[in-house]
Amino acid sequence: MDSILHTIKVNLYENLLTDDPNDLSAKVISERSLSVPEICRTAVNRAKAPTTPEAMEHNVMLFLKEMAFQLMNGYAVNTGYFTAGAQVRGVFNNPREQFDPKKHSVLFRFNQGDILRKEIPNIAVQVMGVGESGIIISHVVDQKTGSVNDLLTPGGTLRIRGGKLKIAGDHPDVGVGFEDETGNPVKVEERDIIVNNPSELIVQIPALIPGKYRLVLSTQFSGSSTPLKDVRTAVYEKVFTVE
Repeated sequence: MDSILHTIKVNLYENLLTDDPNDLSAKVISERSLSVPEICRTAVNRAKAPTTPEAMEHNVMLFLKEMAFQLMNGYAVNTGYFTAGAQVRGVFNNPREQFDPKKHSVLFRFNQGDILRKEIPNIAVQVMGVGESGIIISHVVDQKTGSVNDLLTPGGTLRIRGGKLKIAGDHPDVGVGFEDETGNPVKVEERDIIVNNPSELIVQIPALIPGKYRLVLSTQFSGSSTPLKDVRTAVYEKVFTVE
């Protein structure tokens, strides 16, 4: 165990991907997302990188900008830590059909690279116990672009997967919506909830203006015929972007 350098903490939840009522799946406990400036500061302060946080951030942003430029020209990228490449989604109905933004979309896929993969044996996973059995949001897909936990397309549809998601109850706070960076809510109208199941929601995304948003779910769904007395609310930890 001398090689263990890192620790990831997880909670256990009902496994929604199997029919076995007793098995569980793990979800990583993440305090928050780190920004580029924060990582640069820790690289200098913790890892003693021979530079300043500001200089490191400047160079990192130059690299990311150039990487994005090359990705958008169709090049694949392999940093060793991750690989990335562009993909085109949508159906082409004949060999002569051209790209149509109304039915096709471009997205970018990122996957772990060899360096990260080789570091996995140095990670200890600490199981903290069974998590609170409330609303579980496992992942969110923008169905226009195929983006997972990233983009929102106003007017398009959003597929939300997880557990105890069903929007139910007559309390005025019940519903699904989005909060911008200042905390202002934009609620999805009830008629725009297309699929409303415990394990899946599909909703039409409101006319959100460009910016950053968090997904918010509030429900009195209990899994039985008797709704919860109080509203249970979940704010998904991922931040979404409207471009």
